Amino acid sequence: MFDDDPFEEFNRAMGAEGDATPYPTFARLRAEAAVHPGVPDLGAVAYDEGSTFTAYAYDAVHTILGDGETFSSAGYGEVMGVLMGRSILQMDEPEHHAYRSILQQAFTRTEMQRWEVELVGPLVNGMIDEFADDHRADLVRQLLFMFPVRVIAALLGLPEDDLPRFHRLAVQLIGATTVDWDRALQASAALRDYFAGIVDERRRRPAEDMISVLVQAENDGQRLTDEEIFAFCRLLLPAGAETTYRSSSNLMVGLLTHPDQLDAVLDDRSLVPQAIEEGIRWEPPLLIISRTATRDTELGGVPIPTGASVVCSLGSANHDETRWPDAERFDIIRERRPHIGFAHGTHMCLGMHLARMETQVALGALFDRLPGLRLDPAAPDPYISGRVFRAPPRLDVVWD
Repeated sequence: MFDDDPFEEFNRAMGAEGDATPYPTFARLRAEAAVHPGVPDLGAVAYDEGSTFTAYAYDAVHTILGDGETFSSAGYGEVMGVLMGRSILQMDEPEHHAYRSILQQAFTRTEMQRWEVELVGPLVNGMIDEFADDHRADLVRQLLFMFPVRVIAALLGLPEDDLPRFHRLAVQLIGATTVDWDRALQASAALRDYFAGIVDERRRRPAEDMISVLVQAENDGQRLTDEEIFAFCRLLLPAGAETTYRSSSNLMVGLLTHPDQLDAVLDDRSLVPQAIEEGIRWEPPLLIISRTATRDTELGGVPIPTGASVVCSLGSANHDETRWPDAERFDIIRERRPHIGFAHGTHMCLGMHLARMETQVALGALFDRLPGLRLDPAAPDPYISGRVFRAPPRLDVVWD
């Protein structure tokens, strides 16, 4: 049913085929207007007769994501809901707040600290053990693509023997929009059946894992149903594992192609957190998210009718030159301003602290274990590709 190599299948699914950077187009569109009809950077200028609009300026995107009453997330249910089940992604207030309050119990500071020491650190170092003596690696294939899915599997308490199957199902689920929808639905159903056994077991015998927390968590007497737990576990794959793989890979491209900034981080590890934030600003893993207008409104001088789809260009907003001077430049020392790579408002990424922690652990292990880490001079230059999802297809490095 599945290819032997989920990495190759995933690359084909995501169209990793050359550097088609969208940022010059974003800059031109921002200069013309904050909001455009259609999705012009993807070639849909008059998409569906004015029922779709795209916001490219930071202030416009920030306004949309901060106003959940005018710009609803419910539209995600029409596509992602079919695949993932009913999840937090498609909920508006007050339902969203009640549901998020339960889910947040699985992301406490205490749990995060435990995961870092007991789970993420050993997992990353174990993966580096497999290639540390080779003095040459493709960091994407051999570490950055795989470790976030393994983290999610470990957080959920999945048996180690199940990891290969879980990883393949995850790849099929994540590639839904670009490869084979029917196959993705099959993967979704297989994951649902798989999680059903785990959830049933945790209800009877709780363990120290995220599913055990979710089956016991409550807020004002409300608990998650099994189907809601299945939906959240499936959503963790694209929302957690995939975005972390992309953001950590993009950051490593930024550092390795700017040796002076890599040296600065190596000399002062306290710069790692701001390097992570600059990496997400400079190359966010996901370029767009969408909302639906609940009433007639106006944005950037453009009338938007009730029911219109409103696309938020996170990539463009994060490169808005009115907020970040010389915004195209990767610069970990630039004046720090909050980016919008984790979205904004009530739907700001629930797992953003986990993603930051995972990336910080991975970078620390790479810097500690691979002295003199640098681009492989015998390999082609790295590039970041994708018009919706951004990541390097490979990242060839050597070390001393």
